[in-house]
Amino acid sequence: MADGLRRLVGAESGRVLQEKLESWYRDYEINSCDQNLNRCCEIIELNSQIQGQLFTILNETSREGGHYAGVETIKTRLLPWLGTCFSCATSGKLFETNLSLTQDSIEKERQLRELASNQTYQLQELQEELTSTRLQLNHVQQELARSHSPSPRHSESKSPSPLPRRSCSPGRARHTSASRRACLIARFGDIYAQERLDAETLLRTYISDMETVQRIIYVAAVESFHAAKMAYRQFKIRVRETLSLGHSGPESLEDTVLDYIVRHEDLYDVQASVNEVIRSMNITPKISFPPEIDFIVISTLIQELCRVAFSMQTLVPPLDIAFGTDGELFSETKYHRSFDSDFTAALVAYHVWPALMENDVVIVKGEAVTKRGILWSRRSRSRSHRRSRSTSPLLSHHLSRSRSPSPLRSGSPSKWAY
Repeated sequence: MADGLRRLVGAESGRVLQEKLESWYRDYEINSCDQNLNRCCEIIELNSQIQGQLFTILNETSREGGHYAGVETIKTRLLPWLGTCFSCATSGKLFETNLSLTQDSIEKERQLRELASNQTYQLQELQEELTSTRLQLNHVQQELARSHSPSPRHSESKSPSPLPRRSCSPGRARHTSASRRACLIARFGDIYAQERLDAETLLRTYISDMETVQRIIYVAAVESFHAAKMAYRQFKIRVRETLSLGHSGPESLEDTVLDYIVRHEDLYDVQASVNEVIRSMNITPKISFPPEIDFIVISTLIQELCRVAFSMQTLVPPLDIAFGTDGELFSETKYHRSFDSDFTAALVAYHVWPALMENDVVIVKGEAVTKRGILWSRRSRSRSHRRSRSTSPLLSHHLSRSRSPSPLRSGSPSKWAY
């Protein structure tokens, strides 16, 4: 395009055309009829050459813009001109009238699109308001059922009231999955670098054995992901049941459910998951704790892990942590060795931090300890560390009800092997 325009400017065709017009105007009265007609035809020929070059430039420019660029300009400027400029002597007025009508038509189309968009937005607002009302009704019904239930477990779980609705385009959860995934992976790394070390420092004030401290933190991480995933499944079921009653629209019910969960993640009862994690840790035989304190002292770490684990379930595909057991073959792709490891050992003595996975692909490596000669003695000795505890003042003040094992877990080993 630039080359064609440069050639047109270099040829100075416009200046030559202007000079011929001025010369014809000066000699018009003294020229004969044939001379004037020849001058006019000469100017028309020169003008057609300039127009031909301009149309070539126009074609090249439109091609550079792609399939859709410049469509409005061609509709509002070029097509009306082509339809009216050669019609009659009053073509100028017709062109202006046609252009005005075309612009009015475009404006009316724009107004109709805005009206349709506003109606769609209002319908989405009403659907979200109806959904929030139904969730509130379900919440009230659950609270009424719990108030008549003698089970202490039911009285512990309290779901927060739904937050104000947040506007969001359909399918936004899938469209923003990549950005949310990057943020959650970074947050998982921050928890490893900050909250984990804070919990480790806090535990070292009560426990001198570093291995026990690291085992406790690893168990907390695994149980936090397990509790958050269970809470996500239950929350998703409730939302799907509510939205299915009045679902309509171009997107699928599954996408609508996912969008709603992403917009209302604050409805997640993270404290209930924290309580569940602490209950599970209390009956895990591989870790022990002094009787005068409780795992509630690392509740901040557990809470942050539950939050990030819950949010990771809203990704497509979701993120999860790798399954690990003591004595497994050390994997260079899954774990880093801790600084105090025996780098010649092939088996994992215990894990310090889980690896983050997406399907079967490692996203973030975990950390593990490899040692020789102590693994089996550690495992046999850990079986005798089943917690036998007296009531602690800290526990009775903050989490008195969590001292009783869950009915689903009582009397059986943990589902997870560490």
